[in-house]
Amino acid sequence: MFSYLVAILIITGIYALLTQALNLQYGFAGLINFGLVGFFAIGAYASALVTLATHSFLAGFTSAMLLPALAACPLALLALRLRDDYLAIVTLGFGEIVRIVIVSEEWLTNGLRGLPGIPQPFAFLGRGSAETAYLGLVIICNILALALVARLTRSPFGRLIEAIRDDEIAATTLSKKPTVPKVQVFMVGAAISGLAGALYGHYLSYLVPDQFVPLVTFYVWMAMILGGVGSLPGAFLGATVLVVLLEGSRFIRDLFPGIMEVQMASVRLALIGLVLIIFILFRPSGIMGARTRP
Repeated sequence: MFSYLVAILIITGIYALLTQALNLQYGFAGLINFGLVGFFAIGAYASALVTLATHSFLAGFTSAMLLPALAACPLALLALRLRDDYLAIVTLGFGEIVRIVIVSEEWLTNGLRGLPGIPQPFAFLGRGSAETAYLGLVIICNILALALVARLTRSPFGRLIEAIRDDEIAATTLSKKPTVPKVQVFMVGAAISGLAGALYGHYLSYLVPDQFVPLVTFYVWMAMILGGVGSLPGAFLGATVLVVLLEGSRFIRDLFPGIMEVQMASVRLALIGLVLIIFILFRPSGIMGARTRP
């Protein structure tokens, strides 16, 4: 039971990192990113491959943040001149392109067969202690990411990106160029997503392309909406609620023994969608947002 709880907390921490990244990009800068899973995948595979090649976790985690940030730069420069709906399409396509590249470049990623044998940082401690230590690493990464996001958003830079989000034309008339801050925010969010991918890959020690489908991105969007858009603590609360829903709904099958596993997956998604609708109706600003009368 303790191992299961630790595993749930680790996955919650990884989703919290992804939610922080999206919250920075959308909650504070107004950038719609439906390709978050692409940066997540780049980080996971980059850290796994570099660590396997160099036997250095530091090099692996560094590459997991650096490569997604570099990938985000040209994408941002190309896409940020588009309207919100077109930006959403471009970023969604980016996430799928990354997954297709992972599938097709078998010489590097092993394709659909998956990438096994990814080393775990604390394997020498034994299974139980290793997972507890890994949870500590996930918590530290979340604290550092939170400190970075808080410092950015509470600085003059943070006020600038919020001004651009609220009224880009007005910010431009005040001689504020929106392109550079947007690209910077996009890159920082991508780096945090890549860090989450590295933690995910080293924890599972096995990666396959099917782990990086668009549904992951929409789970993160749901976590941000549940916690509260633009709320720093809301990212953690939203990720917690999301994982509780995903894991708790697994036990619903015990109430319906005649339902097949494939059908149960649809029931779980329907339940999660219902919870999201209820939140939007009665708490549209999220758990940490101001209460709105229905």
